[in-house]
Amino acid sequence: MQNLSRVSEYPSVEHCIGGVAEFSDTQSWIYSLDNPYLHGVYAPTSNELDVAGLQVEGELPADLYGAYFRNGPNPLFQPKNRYHPFDGDGMVHGVYFQDGQVAYRNRYVNTAALQGERSDGRSVSPGVMGPFDYQLSPFGIKDTSNTDIFYFNGDLMSLWYNAGHPYRLDSADLSTRGYYDLEGRSKRRLSAHSKVDPNTGELLFFDYGDEPPFMTCGVADAGGKVLHEVEIELPGPRLPHDIGVTRNYTILHDLPFFHDMAVLRKHGYRVLTFHRDMPTRFGLIPRHGSASELRWFECEPCYVLHTSNCWEEGDWVVMDGCRSTNPMPDTQPGEGELAHMLAYMRLEANNYRWRFNLRTGEVREGDIDDLNTEFNKTNPLYMGRKSRFAYHQRIPLLHEGGLTLRFTGLVKYDNETGRRWQWDYGTGVFGSEAVFAPRRGATASSAEDDGYVLTLVTDSNNWQSHCLVFDATAIDAGPVARVRMPHRVPFGFHATWARGEELFAPR
Repeated sequence: MQNLSRVSEYPSVEHCIGGVAEFSDTQSWIYSLDNPYLHGVYAPTSNELDVAGLQVEGELPADLYGAYFRNGPNPLFQPKNRYHPFDGDGMVHGVYFQDGQVAYRNRYVNTAALQGERSDGRSVSPGVMGPFDYQLSPFGIKDTSNTDIFYFNGDLMSLWYNAGHPYRLDSADLSTRGYYDLEGRSKRRLSAHSKVDPNTGELLFFDYGDEPPFMTCGVADAGGKVLHEVEIELPGPRLPHDIGVTRNYTILHDLPFFHDMAVLRKHGYRVLTFHRDMPTRFGLIPRHGSASELRWFECEPCYVLHTSNCWEEGDWVVMDGCRSTNPMPDTQPGEGELAHMLAYMRLEANNYRWRFNLRTGEVREGDIDDLNTEFNKTNPLYMGRKSRFAYHQRIPLLHEGGLTLRFTGLVKYDNETGRRWQWDYGTGVFGSEAVFAPRRGATASSAEDDGYVLTLVTDSNNWQSHCLVFDATAIDAGPVARVRMPHRVPFGFHATWARGEELFAPR
């Protein structure tokens, strides 16, 4: 293995294959593995901390009240086989804002698979890239619960990208309380990006798999009791990643990017293909509706990772999100056995709008902007009702140095006009998914951008991490406050904001 001691030798990227970043807070085994998603900003941390009274640069808003939570991959043991970021054990980072003070803590999601590996003292999962020697792993491919995180019914729910088992985390100390079981549901699997309606407290969830029924969707009440679940008929197994939610409808995704079941059954692994000759379909079903009430709308072929918001306008249903017409970019020379993983993680997407007419069946769709952005969030109080603003992460394309998935800037969009405001994190500084934090006491009648936008960033020039706080009305003015984290925070996937009015209320 080529020994390069500092990733700063590569000023345009945080790491190149063969590079090594030296950290005192992570496991030594990372230095023996030539995988960019284990080095630099992606290197796991071995620290689990509880630190109060964090240092703040700038002025912390007095009405910033709640907590920013972010999930992501953080492998505890050396991977048994080739490593993919989906294989990294989930670790949740929490930044708590209360009474003008900021506290931080982080914890592993103590999944059943991680508990087994802790007992064994090593990784036994084959990982999503194999080889798939399942007989040696009691858990098969490890459900790491490293993808999504959101606040529901007084606790946090963490989820895996591939419709894994939801886990329940204590929102105060981040300890894992076990599986998050919904009352009245015999199955445990849920997909990442199930959603909580702020108006009703309901959980809108969906599930998918390789055997019929290939998809289900349902509703649980604010206490976690299932009110409704329905099987969705599909032509075969699919890999949806998100849903849309309006006040009256759930919008399901049937996307032409899926795996060959014959290969999966024979060899045990998924070969993903983007079927450019197949339309993308979006299915609108009443929130508590039956399968017979589902209506499909055909659109241009694409893949959709994340929706921003959806709402109803008369006969029309509007869905804003990010659209990819190239979900599997070309592999690059010299990347060896990691080439397909590296290509898959190079996310190409842009801000987009779809409109579906419930009376005529007409579809209208088109770009809002062509900038490469994703990991899009909106004001959670506006979920399911008309909104204008969305907050995205700027993602460099391959020709811009984007060898790996990384976030180099915050972008605020006015989706009505296409106007955007940006803040670049700086050379060698990489961000996390940003969340919108309504001001303390804000309601659904408050101005849509009356609040703050928060993200975690790590500076690869000195490996210092901060939580940045922006005034949502002036993103391009830069952060109004920077909270210094007590250690380096590795790259992660999704984040959420829990309001202090709920989080800190007496139980």
